[in-house]
Amino acid sequence: MPEPRIVIVQTALGNADGAAALAGEIVERGLAACVQRLPVQSTYRWKGAVESANEVLLMAKTAAGRADELVSFIRERHPYELPEILVTPVEGGLDAYLCWVAEENR
Repeated sequence: MPEPRIVIVQTALGNADGAAALAGEIVERGLAACVQRLPVQSTYRWKGAVESANEVLLMAKTAAGRADELVSFIRERHPYELPEILVTPVEGGLDAYLCWVAEENR
C-alpha cells in the first residue's frame, strides 16, 4: 500500500485561548487528525519595524487533499491582518501514524 500523502499546516496566534479554540474547531470539523499547540517567541519585520511577540504555534496534521480547505478555514477565523499559514509536505514517518492521519481526514 502506498504511503498516504500528509501535510502539516501551521499558523501562529497571539494568545493561548484563541489558539486552543481554533485547534478544537479544526479537529471537531475533521479538518485535521491532530493539532499541536506550542508556545513560541516570534521576531519579525512588520510594516517597516522589527517586532517581537509571544505566540502559540499550531501544527495541524492532515491529508494533503484537505490542505486547501484547512487553509481557508484558518484564514476565515484568524485574527491577524496577515497570518502565517504554511503547508509543509510530510516526506516520511511511521506508516501506522500516517495512515491514521489519512483515515481521520477522509
